Amino acid sequence: MFILKFVGVGRSLKSGVDVAFPVRHYAARKGYREKAKKKKVKVEEKKKEFIPHNKRDILQGKPTVSRRIDDSWKHTASDDVYISKFYRSKVYNFAEAVECHRQTHHPTVYNLPNARLNVTIELDMRTEKKTKFVEKFSRMVAIPYPYQHGEERKIVAFCKTPELQSVALNAGAIIAGGSELIKSVQTGEISVHDYDYFVAHSDILTEIVALRGLMKRKFPSARNGTLVEDIEKSIKRFSTGLFYTALRDQFEEDYGWIDACIGTLDMNEEHLEGNLKALLEDVNTMKPRKNNPFITKCLLLSLPSVEKLTVDHSVYVNESLTQKTKGGKEDDEESDEEASRVASTAQAG
Repeated sequence: MFILKFVGVGRSLKSGVDVAFPVRHYAARKGYREKAKKKKVKVEEKKKEFIPHNKRDILQGKPTVSRRIDDSWKHTASDDVYISKFYRSKVYNFAEAVECHRQTHHPTVYNLPNARLNVTIELDMRTEKKTKFVEKFSRMVAIPYPYQHGEERKIVAFCKTPELQSVALNAGAIIAGGSELIKSVQTGEISVHDYDYFVAHSDILTEIVALRGLMKRKFPSARNGTLVEDIEKSIKRFSTGLFYTALRDQFEEDYGWIDACIGTLDMNEEHLEGNLKALLEDVNTMKPRKNNPFITKCLLLSLPSVEKLTVDHSVYVNESLTQKTKGGKEDDEESDEEASRVASTAQAG
């Protein structure tokens, strides 16, 4: 409420009559008009966008440590005595790397002469498209010189004739059978989840098509080597072969890696090298269509030592090999087409 005092007197221009004018004894409040204007403006609150859990560290600016081992920018050591972290890592041939690990596992050091020889393979997961990367994949590769991997792999074989069933059991299958075995799986007497691999001879494919929906990804397929003509070779591959998984980093999407075991240190060097060659060749078959090499680095490690020795992998793989990466959904679609084709053929017959 304003209190006005008539302290001034003046003359009106129109009427010529004396009029008293009001006079303020205080100044107007500073910034009143500006604040009143701001109140009239409606401020819209921006909604926060949802950030996936695997992107929050990057978008929020948290530091991440790269898994990729890149020392190409470092100098090469001029002699045999140097601090390794300041210089480029030495590239060994396979025999030298194995011998170095055998020395550290000598009875006078770690005393583990039969320790496992592990290999770490670094991959470039980029494809032709900048926004698309190779998805993780798992494979079973047959190695020329098997070793005791310590895994229990339960294999079931579908075969028509008693002769093939006998061959499958001798090769390492736990269960082998024909139509009776198929009925046992359908009724739930034999659970699909209790067994690791299901192998089938090609002559029984028309009968096992009924198990397609029940077995799903474990359904025998020619693409993954479980639907074959040589049942004995396939079972030995899955019982003694090397199983590996290629993973992709959640922050560096172009970086992938594989950790696998190729044997033990007490094995022959040529046998270990043969297993490594078979593994690298199989990994390189998953190379996408691009000009860059798929395998970027190969390192040998034998626990409990933490020393990783780089070996030259280019002598084992053909870098010019290009093959479209397949797996997951494409395999499922092709397996569905194959199963439906066989089912329609069987019905027509």
